[in-house]
Amino acid sequence: MTGTLVLAGTPIGDVQDAPPRLAEELAGADVVAAEDTRRLKRLTQALGVQPSGRVVSYFEGNESARTPELVEALLEGSRVLLVTDAGMPSVSDPGYRLVAAAVEKDIRVTAVPGPSAVLTALALSGLPVDRFCFEGFLPRKAGERLSRLKDVAGERRTLVYFEAPHRLDDTLAAMAEVFGPERRAAVCRELTKTYEEVKRGGLGELAAWAAEGVRGEITVVVEGAPDKGAEEIDAAELVRRVRIREEAGERRKEAIAAVAAEAGLPKREVFDAVVAAKNAGA
Repeated sequence: MTGTLVLAGTPIGDVQDAPPRLAEELAGADVVAAEDTRRLKRLTQALGVQPSGRVVSYFEGNESARTPELVEALLEGSRVLLVTDAGMPSVSDPGYRLVAAAVEKDIRVTAVPGPSAVLTALALSGLPVDRFCFEGFLPRKAGERLSRLKDVAGERRTLVYFEAPHRLDDTLAAMAEVFGPERRAAVCRELTKTYEEVKRGGLGELAAWAAEGVRGEITVVVEGAPDKGAEEIDAAELVRRVRIREEAGERRKEAIAAVAAEAGLPKREVFDAVVAAKNAGA
């Protein structure tokens, strides 16, 4: 019989949030694959448990090479436990390759549910949570970041992002540029930790706040695009959206077509707004 792959959620801050089954799985697994074995050691010490199986590292740098080895152990009947530094494996963390490989071999995959920065931030944000999209980390390069943001400029579901603290101000500024400075958002910092903070406001306001410097683990929740009728989007806003797309590398014709589709307007109306702005020197 083949073994079982267990994806285990780990605390995103407070170790007391660890699910009781996590300690059981850590103690009983034949193989524990950890994103950082040093952090795993601190976690097991805090939980008062000692892994009885083999402990191996499984992180971005060796994920491709180590996956076949773990699959082989699963095919031989081992119970393999996968943990990351915080939260659920494969959610912007190592794990997807191993899950996909296990599924392909018809190996059982199960999970120990645990804390989630995505869901915790959503719940604390004060923004709609009935429908949402998780976008992970944005690209580091400014042009690629703007391109990714404009792809979801018309998304009406709440958006959730992870971001590094040293890039937060640039990211919020780009969001304010693409989504508009008044779009509501929440920056959730150090969730469940001693210095937990949730900063809420418009994207423009939050960008100015983040420019002073922010530390810690960051999750950003952004309100979805407003469900506006065509008559509610003025010409200046249409021109602004076209310019953002042009600055990101799109040709004007393509930018006008995209903005028209996004706003639910005829292309001619957007074109006329752009021409009028050009003639007015705006």
